[in-house]
Amino acid sequence: MRFWYWLGYTLSKIVARLFFRYRVIHAERIPKDGPMILAMNHQSFLDPPLAGIACDRAIFFLARKTLLGVPVLGWLLPRINVVPVDRDGADMSALKTIIRLIKSGQGTILFPEGTRTQDGALQKAQPGLGLVIAKTLAPVVPMRIFGAFEAFPRTEKLPRRHPITIVVGEPMVFSREELAAGGKEMYRELSERVMAQIAALELPKA
Repeated sequence: MRFWYWLGYTLSKIVARLFFRYRVIHAERIPKDGPMILAMNHQSFLDPPLAGIACDRAIFFLARKTLLGVPVLGWLLPRINVVPVDRDGADMSALKTIIRLIKSGQGTILFPEGTRTQDGALQKAQPGLGLVIAKTLAPVVPMRIFGAFEAFPRTEKLPRRHPITIVVGEPMVFSREELAAGGKEMYRELSERVMAQIAALELPKA
């Protein structure tokens, strides 16, 4: 990990454990090297850093391009592996960058739903994840976050204390033969298959 990533990683882990009693179930299922896509449901602004600290390795993130115009953040975000994306339209340049990074052996976190939930419920998958899967054939690790919506729903300006847990599923591997059809419908189907695996993950019983 580069210095600024390591610093953000370390501080995020400390805050998550102290403030949210953060824990990860089955972290050993996350590949420690090689190309990888982490796919997780999207509950709050907390999700990207919490997904990042679930790994023992540096990963890449997508974030709104407008954040680069914020003082300090604009300087910091590129140093902690953030790839800017234009949310006003289909930003293929950002996806191409993510695809290139994955093909080079990096990992990334992607949210199949595309945006944060309004009510805490799982949303319909969008085709973007499926496109990245088809172009990279990287293993996909389904993850489900619990408690982040209660801690920091999109209607609130500040987070509150609430336990947050990430449950990691078994990696999914797709063959080139499965992806021969191509096209947006196939991309959506791939995303939906991953979303179904996310939905199947449950908190362990106490």
